[in-house]
Amino acid sequence: MYSYTFDDILEEAGKFGRSQKRIFALLCMVSMPWAGVYVGIVFQGFTPEHWCRDSAVSQIRKSCGWNLMDTRKITVPVVKNSGVLVHSQCEQYELDWNATGLTCDNPESDLTDAHRSKAPMTSCKEGWEYDYKGRQSFVTEFDLVCADAWVVDMYQATLNVGFFIGSIAIGYLADRFGRKTSFLVSNLLNGIFGILVAWSPNWVSMLVFRALYGFGVKGGWVAGYVLITELVGVEYRRTVGVVYQMFFSVGILILPLISYFITDWRWLQVVITAPYILFLSYYWFIPESPRWLLSQHNAKKAVEITEAIAKENKKTLSKNIETMRDDNADTSTASFMDLIRTPKMRKHTFILSFNWFTSAVVYQGLIMRLGILGGNVYIDFLISGLVEFPAAFLILFTIDRIGRRLPFATANIVAGTACFITAMIPENMFWFKTAVACIGRLGITMAFEMVVFVNTELYPTFVRNLGVSVCSTLCDIGGIVAPFLLYRLAAIWLELPLIIFGALAFLAGALVLLLPETRGVPLPDTIDDIEFPEKCKEKALRSKELRRKEMIMLLPTATAVMTNKEPETV
Repeated sequence: MYSYTFDDILEEAGKFGRSQKRIFALLCMVSMPWAGVYVGIVFQGFTPEHWCRDSAVSQIRKSCGWNLMDTRKITVPVVKNSGVLVHSQCEQYELDWNATGLTCDNPESDLTDAHRSKAPMTSCKEGWEYDYKGRQSFVTEFDLVCADAWVVDMYQATLNVGFFIGSIAIGYLADRFGRKTSFLVSNLLNGIFGILVAWSPNWVSMLVFRALYGFGVKGGWVAGYVLITELVGVEYRRTVGVVYQMFFSVGILILPLISYFITDWRWLQVVITAPYILFLSYYWFIPESPRWLLSQHNAKKAVEITEAIAKENKKTLSKNIETMRDDNADTSTASFMDLIRTPKMRKHTFILSFNWFTSAVVYQGLIMRLGILGGNVYIDFLISGLVEFPAAFLILFTIDRIGRRLPFATANIVAGTACFITAMIPENMFWFKTAVACIGRLGITMAFEMVVFVNTELYPTFVRNLGVSVCSTLCDIGGIVAPFLLYRLAAIWLELPLIIFGALAFLAGALVLLLPETRGVPLPDTIDDIEFPEKCKEKALRSKELRRKEMIMLLPTATAVMTNKEPETV
């Protein structure tokens, strides 16, 4: 008796009907708060202009009625930074200010450059003053500047450590206990640890809770991605995947608007976390994946869910659903060695891993850079977020017309070139510099979104999930490296990180050109299909012919499937 796969049954139930659209709309919401988690450091960890606090200077300022900037100009030493004279952020004059004879009316003549050059200097002893009136980031609350500035790097690095461990652990849970269960557990963890981050009494506990927060966030997002792609027909998976990622860009646009009105980093953290608590209500609105249930030999529950999908889609199922089976039941067991044992598999693994790494470093680096440029961070963030939307449309427009390889490589090379050019444009050409940087952001966004599905097309079926998991772990490693690259190199020269980002993206694009084109090529089933692609094409043609002959032999059944009627008994 012929056994029908879930894809066969979807022909009857609806490949992307009302039911799948409703579930898709709900799951797309998950991408939006992830944007706040991923790049919220730009606002939560904002480092404003700062200088050493001196209680004696504060008393003089109050008695003279000076504002903060006037006080800094008069009492803070000037040092060279990257060849430019700036007010010191980490040193102060070691003076008895009451003995300097400083007057309110003409302070600069009382404390001349000659006096300043002879005055001894020391590191900050009483904390810092911040030019950040009415707002508070965790940097200003915990004084994470100068010798403690590395903690800001760790805020993003610990999140990515959580991503790294969580994506592996929750990926395993999703295969073991189900997509829906792992999705709900992830959101429960997100709600708990997200609130704990907001309640952190010190920076040590903040970093610990931040890592635990990351553990659930990425794993839950991936579980939602897998669930929706398993519920729709094959031809809708790529579009669904790209649009699901596009809602991350929607979150990028919403984030600066929320951050502008919520001035305290703790309350901003609560607002970013709140949606994850609401997502727990999805228990009543989304089903388990029938494909996963079939893989666990729970055909009865899979049939129930498929019938509910068909009913919501206003479709009628034939009795063929009773013979539904798992279309991946006979796949081989995969191991890491399968990814590197043969020459082409090894090449694919290296190039794809490097592209995941580069996408994470450059994407996060370009976003976090907005927080150290000194402009209006809210407007800059909003403008750069707007350029992400064309990326999804460019992908959908080009991949079936031009292919995968050329747009993927071009996106990386454009991003790299834009980084190089931006670094060389002088600061007085602000809008031109911003426009070129936005082109770089568009390029790396497109590359980031493309690496996800190109990765799936370059591995055979039995090792596909493992291959994507292994390569994408480099994304999390890139996320750990990105803040250190940005903040430490920018301290040497503000544009130096852009040179590194440009070199990485340019190399990534060049390497992509060494990958094979996958447009119109059947998904490979075995390693031989990768190593000998000509045989793969021949096999696909033979399979198509065999399938045609099978359908002729099963014509009464096939007709019944298409007309939703029982086949006549002959």
